[in-house]
Amino acid sequence: MSIQICAILPTYKHVDELDRIITRLRALGLEVIVIDDGNASEVAEELAQICRRFEGVELVRREHNGGKGAAVIEGMKRAAQRGFSHALQVDSDGQHDLASVTDMLALARQFPSALVTGKPVFDDSVPRGRLIGRWITHIWVSINTLSPRIIDTMCGFRVYPLAASLAATEGAMMSKRMGFDTEIVVRLRWRGVDVKTLPVHVTYPPGNYSNFKPSENIGVSAMHARLFFGMLWRSPYLLWTRLRNDDDTSVHWAKLGERGGALGLWILAGAFRLFGRHVSLALMMPVVLFFFLTGKTQRRASRDFLERLWRSGDLVTRPGWFMSFRHFMSFGAAALDKFAAWTGNIPAEDVDGVEPSVFDVVRSSGKGAFVLTAHLGNPEVIRAISTLKKRARVNVLVHTAHAVRFNALIQAYSEGSTVRMIEVTEVGPDTAIILQAAIANGEIVVIVGDRIPVSGTSRVCWANFFGSIAPFAQGPYILASILKCPVYLLFCVRVGARHKIFFEHFADRIDLPRKNREAAIQAYVERYAARLEHFVQRAPLQWFNFFDYWRPEGLEAPRERTQSNSKSEMAS
Repeated sequence: MSIQICAILPTYKHVDELDRIITRLRALGLEVIVIDDGNASEVAEELAQICRRFEGVELVRREHNGGKGAAVIEGMKRAAQRGFSHALQVDSDGQHDLASVTDMLALARQFPSALVTGKPVFDDSVPRGRLIGRWITHIWVSINTLSPRIIDTMCGFRVYPLAASLAATEGAMMSKRMGFDTEIVVRLRWRGVDVKTLPVHVTYPPGNYSNFKPSENIGVSAMHARLFFGMLWRSPYLLWTRLRNDDDTSVHWAKLGERGGALGLWILAGAFRLFGRHVSLALMMPVVLFFFLTGKTQRRASRDFLERLWRSGDLVTRPGWFMSFRHFMSFGAAALDKFAAWTGNIPAEDVDGVEPSVFDVVRSSGKGAFVLTAHLGNPEVIRAISTLKKRARVNVLVHTAHAVRFNALIQAYSEGSTVRMIEVTEVGPDTAIILQAAIANGEIVVIVGDRIPVSGTSRVCWANFFGSIAPFAQGPYILASILKCPVYLLFCVRVGARHKIFFEHFADRIDLPRKNREAAIQAYVERYAARLEHFVQRAPLQWFNFFDYWRPEGLEAPRERTQSNSKSEMAS
């Protein structure tokens, strides 16, 4: 599908960056429509002078200031009249990194029926008040779309499909000011328009000012309330759409992502800080119920896992829907505990099994250690101990998509952190060098062993796990062999109001001889799988892998292992 894209620049009082922005857009071959939203005569004349310096730039004058929304709608109407199918909206204050324009246009051409919008990547110049406002807005958008998947609705850097966008504004009581950016996204989602996001660096220049007035908060609140009631009568359709579009459980875990994403982390953080754990759990219940009802993929995976536990004799009663919901609630409770751990709100005296800990072992040995953990309970309790007593620096390897979120939380809520999050999809030479230096410095490297690689599925070993063989990543053991340091297992589960740590020696060091390298890795994987199964049996509702762990996308179990496993099951 061939599309025609122009750019629209609504502006009120912002003229300092306009010349630079137009220059960049014209260099990309975009025709530009500048909307003078009722500026005073002096500013209007300056705008006219700037626009006259360029070919392919049209200036549309509004006699009275109507607000950003009114200006954008005016620009969209003019673009449609001129035969354009799409319009790139760029704010005129110069906050957005225009290097992303090319990628945004490419994404719009790839998905011509979608709204393509920026996902801000802020630097230190962002005011804290702006972040708080965004979090509140994201909560409302999640409610009004019955979906947490729209990451940001306040970024004024996006590509509109004009026909759908103008249809969404026609006859609607639209916000004409700052609330427009959010409202148009919600209304497009109601119409079934997909929303694609692209990371965009956002900087608040020195001396930058906003046209947003405190009095506009009333209008924004009214907009959210109006959308809420609009959502209520649309909710059957919205829920049906969510249920119909859920993916199959066999999809790779990395493609599923963490439902709720960064928004969920910040909401949990705020609730925990304000109300404490018990009130937060109560507030969380309807949210968890929503995810339980709409998350067919995760719900099916939970039932499958619990059925396996029942067949292996680890559950007395056959699991039903209620036990699966308890599994979801346990995940929500663990998320609260996760935040508490990362922010130092779980003191070491509330943790059993601390002494002797991995920190004391590392300190006494004079060298670093490699720690294997899992998505069981709350292994982040290690943070509470390390920071409280300043015992050792901890380096945690995490999936790239989630590392920034955790780092943001740690920086915002925890001063003096001794934990470093290292973003990886696959351990390369650069990462290995960083980790070798950390080990040499007496630090701890932590990695989970119960997830297959993010990229590629060839580096896995299959091991018995709750009655069937399941794939486990080879990477942790290869990395441990490179680091040449002691290896330990660390699991932590919640028992009542307390946390219990299980800390075990796994190997003095992992050696992988060239001749039987695969066999050696297989032996280590089987040992890890056996210990993981043992600890999962102690707290089955605290193991969180909401996807088909045994048959993930792109992987097929070795036939001989499958046959041998089936024979052993028949024999038993």
